[in-house]
Amino acid sequence: MCRFVGVDLHKDMFVVSFYDADAGEHQLESFKLEKISAFKKRLKKTDVLGVECTTNTRYFVEQIKGSVSSVKVVNPSQFKVISKSVKKTDENDARVIAEFLSKDMIPEVVLKDKRLSELSSMAHTRDKFVKLRTSLKNKIHNILNSYGIVLKKEQLSSDRALDKILDFRVSDTARIELEVMIAQIKNLNEGIRKLDSELEGRGKDLPGHENITSIKGIGDKSGTILLCAIGDVNNFEDEKKLASYFGIVPRVSNSNETVHQGRITKQGNKLARTTLVQCTLIAIRYSPYLRTFYNRIKARKGSGKAIIATSKKLLAIIYQTLKNNWVFDDFPNFVLKSA
Repeated sequence: MCRFVGVDLHKDMFVVSFYDADAGEHQLESFKLEKISAFKKRLKKTDVLGVECTTNTRYFVEQIKGSVSSVKVVNPSQFKVISKSVKKTDENDARVIAEFLSKDMIPEVVLKDKRLSELSSMAHTRDKFVKLRTSLKNKIHNILNSYGIVLKKEQLSSDRALDKILDFRVSDTARIELEVMIAQIKNLNEGIRKLDSELEGRGKDLPGHENITSIKGIGDKSGTILLCAIGDVNNFEDEKKLASYFGIVPRVSNSNETVHQGRITKQGNKLARTTLVQCTLIAIRYSPYLRTFYNRIKARKGSGKAIIATSKKLLAIIYQTLKNNWVFDDFPNFVLKSA
C-alpha cells in the first residue's frame, strides 16, 4: 500500500505527515535534521514523499533518496494553499502537502544537479558584489558632489583612478569615509574578477555551452548564467514554457469575454532574466532578423516593450538551439556549422 509523506522542512528540524489516503488518516511526527537517519527508518520503498523547496532541500533529498518510491519537490510560489492557509502551523502544512500529493496536485520544481546549483550560486554572489560596488561608487559621487567635484564614470573604473580620488581636497571626516569605501571597492573588484574567471572557465564544461555561445551576443559568462537557469532544456515542453519560467510572459486577466494582458510576470530567476535582456541588446546589433523585429515592435509600442518582446524571441532561439543541438557558424545569417 502506498503512503503519501508530506514534509514541512526547516533549518534544523522537520515535521512529517504519514498519510494513509484510503483510511484518510494522518500520523504526525517531528524529527531533528541531524537525526534524519531515524526518519529514514520510518520510510518504506513504496512511499511517495513531497517536500517544499527551501535552501536545504537538496541536502534533505540526497539523504532520503533510495528510501522511497519517489520524491516531489514542491514549488512554494505556486503552492499557495500553504502560504494562504488559515491554520498556519507546521503540522497543517505537512498534512496539506501529503493530501495534495495523494491527489497528484503538487506543482513541482525540478532540482538542478549540484554543479549547476553551485555555479548559479556563484553567479548570484557576483551579482551582489556588482550591485554593492555600484552603491559604493554612487556614494563616492554624492560625497564629492557636496564639495562641488563632479566625476565622470570612468574616473572610478580602475584601482589607479580610485587612488586619485584621495587627491581631492575634502574634510578629514570625508577623507576617512572615502578611504574605507575605496578599499572596499578594490576588494570587490578583485572578487568580481575571480568570480568572472571561474564562471567563464567552469561554464565551458557545461552541456550546451558551445551551442548557446555560438549565438552572437551571448558570451561565456552570460551563457553560463543562462544555462544554470535553464538546466535541462528537455524539462520544458516548448519555448513558451521556458519563457514563462523566465518570467517574460504577460500577466493575463480573463473576465467573461474580456481578455487583458498586463506587464510581464517577472517570476523566476531575476538574474537570468536581466542577463537575457543584456544579451538581447547586444544581439540586435548583429542579427538583422532580431533588429528588424525589435524596430517593428518599437515603432508600435515603444522601446521598453520592444526589448522584452525581442528577449522572448531570443529565448525561443536559445530553446531551439539547445533542443536541436545547433551550433552556429554565422548566427547573424542563421548559418549552422556543418556536422
